[in-house]
Amino acid sequence: MLKRTSFILIAVLSIVLLAACSQSGSQTSQSQAPANRLEAILARGYIEVVTEPYYAPNEFIDPTRPPNDNIVGSDIELARYIAEALGIECKIIPLEFGAVLASVAEGKHDLAISSLAFTPARAEAMGLSKGYFFSRTNLGHGLVIHTDNADAILGKEDVRGRIVVAQSGSLQELFVNEQLDGYKEFKLVSSTSDTFLSVSEKKADIGVASINTTNLFIAANPACSLMVVPGFTFYQDESTLGTRIGMPPGEPELLAKINEIIDEVIASGIYEAWYEEYTEYAKNLGV
Repeated sequence: MLKRTSFILIAVLSIVLLAACSQSGSQTSQSQAPANRLEAILARGYIEVVTEPYYAPNEFIDPTRPPNDNIVGSDIELARYIAEALGIECKIIPLEFGAVLASVAEGKHDLAISSLAFTPARAEAMGLSKGYFFSRTNLGHGLVIHTDNADAILGKEDVRGRIVVAQSGSLQELFVNEQLDGYKEFKLVSSTSDTFLSVSEKKADIGVASINTTNLFIAANPACSLMVVPGFTFYQDESTLGTRIGMPPGEPELLAKINEIIDEVIASGIYEAWYEEYTEYAKNLGV
């Protein structure tokens, strides 16, 4: 009887000890869990950056490089600079532009570095950094047309009854909705390249795009038969100027750290150097 009682006591004590250890281990694990996304990024040792690589010179594909290292541009240099400043690796993930925006808004990835401009909708859906690039040679955004329409489309008053195209989710989409009217149809496409292609192939009459990017595309593709309507640019509030970085909402620690690194980038002038470097890179590549 004594042996049986001792056995039962030992078994009960073992269960209690196991439960205590399990609870202690759980508490330790919880206490070690990252408190925020910045801590999680540092703990895992890499940062995931999404981009749409069809917007030279900021982000584009160099087909001469291996597939695992063929996305280049001034924004890609910025992404790597941020990773280096954090002491971690940088993983570049190419997505369509709509997916770029959704992935950070939903917290699937850490940063969106993809020539993002400020819009009220983006500011509500995600965290937006301060501006990191304010081009002194920025010509703004304008109307892109086929050269056959050079005498027919001279300004926004000639939009009436025509088909307009712009990239979905872009600042250009906002410009069309707020500053153009009377068009027959407004088509949304997945990339700026598709905007140019639609106008070049006469599937749309007017494209809305960055004038700088359009000029770079025309220089690299002289047979595209595209031109920018002279003398017209869309109005843009100065408070919204500057290219920005998107990130999941509700992450003040990550936002503060990214803004701190942006301050360094602005002070050094290094982004302007990257931009000029990759402008020539894209021209030479014919992108």
